[in-house]
Amino acid sequence: MALTRERLEQLIARSTDIVVATDRKGTVVYYNDGASKVLGYKPDEVLGSFVSRFYPDIDEAKRVMSAMRGAHYGGRGICETFRTTFVSKSGEQIPVAISGTILYDDEEQEDGTIGFAKDLRDILRRDKLVTCGEVAIGISHEIRNPLAVIVNQIELLERDVERLAGERDTSVETERLDAVRREVARITEVIERLGEIAGGERYETVEYVGRTRMVDLRAGKGRRRERDPRLEGVRVLVVDDDGGIRRTLCELLESEGCCVESAADGRDALARIENGNFDVVLTDVVMPNMDGYELFTTVRERWPELPILMMTAFHYDKDHIIKRSRLEGLEGVIFKKPVDPDRLRLAMVEVLAARKD
Repeated sequence: MALTRERLEQLIARSTDIVVATDRKGTVVYYNDGASKVLGYKPDEVLGSFVSRFYPDIDEAKRVMSAMRGAHYGGRGICETFRTTFVSKSGEQIPVAISGTILYDDEEQEDGTIGFAKDLRDILRRDKLVTCGEVAIGISHEIRNPLAVIVNQIELLERDVERLAGERDTSVETERLDAVRREVARITEVIERLGEIAGGERYETVEYVGRTRMVDLRAGKGRRRERDPRLEGVRVLVVDDDGGIRRTLCELLESEGCCVESAADGRDALARIENGNFDVVLTDVVMPNMDGYELFTTVRERWPELPILMMTAFHYDKDHIIKRSRLEGLEGVIFKKPVDPDRLRLAMVEVLAARKD
């Protein structure tokens, strides 16, 4: 089938590229559907107006016309893929590549122009992704080696702590080392996510400051675990004399939707229970002023309906506090080396369910 002029005009009109034609005075005489979609103007808003309204300023419009009249961008009266910027109705600056030509009448006088402009935003975005991917791969490679050294040194340090401590309790020191391990694991996860982004074209962003957004490095498939709805809104008091452990536990529980407060020892915990309304208490065993056993027995006497979970180092119970407390009705124990988030969630759910029954 022959390509008729009418059919050609229909194709141009429906092109997704910007197609604009002007007369010899620079007045817009043609404006297609693609231009309306990209620039936001309706035809009746621009037909009859000067073409410079599409540019940031008159100088940029003159620069494009100079390119068409010169011989450096395709020949006299022609420019091919000439980079410039259009401004949409909303004020957004849109990078484009223009392929255009000057139209001449029978006497070889300039009679107008027609230009096809390609919106470059998606192309430039893909180019940036490629560059970011190459940078991400380089960063990942450079970070992995020192991370491996850190992990190895943590293992050696833990052995030295155990050797030097002898029979003494090293639960606090061990928990701190495990906290470092967890943070190293988080860094490793971020590096892996960078590698995933570098190998693909899709990623998620989150709000950063104002209208600025940043790549969400936690958005990999399966990285986010659904909260347990049974813990939503549960009021928890965390009791531990080690500030780092308290913060870690509070963060874990808050991520589950719990409402969390903390105390540094048994006496502080009793004061908070007196003035608060908690669903469960999570307490360490070995603490100054009042240890876990004293706290447990006092709470059991004054608030018999308030469940308590005890935490201790990995099977470390030098003074048999756990054993004595279990004999008197302690409902759950968390062995923390480090605190296993899944075990903590399960223990919380079990002790709360037992209270309801």
